[in-house]
Amino acid sequence: MPNVSTAPTYQSGNASVPAASGGADAGARGTALDFLRLLAMEVSKGTVDLPCFPDVVIRIRDALADPNATIDRTVAIVGNEPRLAARLLQTANSAAFNLSGKRLTDLRSAVTRLGQQLVQGAAVAYAVQQMKHAESLRSIAKPLGELWRECISVASVSQAVARHTKVSPDEAFLTGLLHGIGRLYIMVRAVGQAAQFGNDRALLDLIADWHAPIGKAVLENWGFAEQMCNAVGDQDDHERRWIHDSELSDILVVSVVLAAALDSPAAPDTSAPRAVAMDGISAFQHIGLTEHDCAAILTHAKHHLGLLHDALGG
Repeated sequence: MPNVSTAPTYQSGNASVPAASGGADAGARGTALDFLRLLAMEVSKGTVDLPCFPDVVIRIRDALADPNATIDRTVAIVGNEPRLAARLLQTANSAAFNLSGKRLTDLRSAVTRLGQQLVQGAAVAYAVQQMKHAESLRSIAKPLGELWRECISVASVSQAVARHTKVSPDEAFLTGLLHGIGRLYIMVRAVGQAAQFGNDRALLDLIADWHAPIGKAVLENWGFAEQMCNAVGDQDDHERRWIHDSELSDILVVSVVLAAALDSPAAPDTSAPRAVAMDGISAFQHIGLTEHDCAAILTHAKHHLGLLHDALGG
């Protein structure tokens, strides 16, 4: 977990700013920090409590991870959840994933078309939509929607970046979708406790340091692959050293940075993504991406975002 023995600085846009010293603000930050420490302790001990998150997502994950399970088991799990079944069919028939143009009407064919990683992605999309419409989470429906749109952007970029590596684009796509699970977990658990933090900034300032390790622990508890969990935990480590068989971590680090450029035009009169500051971010060098590669990846991702939002409910 993050080192909290010294007073951190916080991110505001692209600049680091020191923590405020006011007594009330300090008290709010202290309360928020205690809250995050408690969450971190819980998930590190194997307790994952995410209200309104459908457990069918985990059952699908378990079925797909079981080498002895057949596709029929996954189809049966999905079939028992009519709204999830509808979501999965919609995703399989969407322009983003139906390259042949052939419309499917049965779940087995939809599962086969999407494959393991994208079935899990569709299940997560279903879960987020359920949470956005939950009465108890109404107060965070808007930020949940914004977070999910960001996750789709990172997933789109991750898929494109993976094509410059030996990592499966579908695995990178799912990792991108899940990269915000730590923030989602914190946001949902914080519902109803906002008054204790004094203001939203007290919590938001600290999330930047804590969401990645909490997200990693959540995914570990849910049984996701080790390299995917590590990638989520490493996503903000811009100076990480190259490690054998850790390309997925490099892909996610790069993709989070590139996705932030998608909605930042270079100038008011152009729709082209802005230039990306690659200096100081070792993952770009690990993968071997040039400025030209990054521009091409951003163009590809930008063109596909609308289709992905339609497919995954962004």
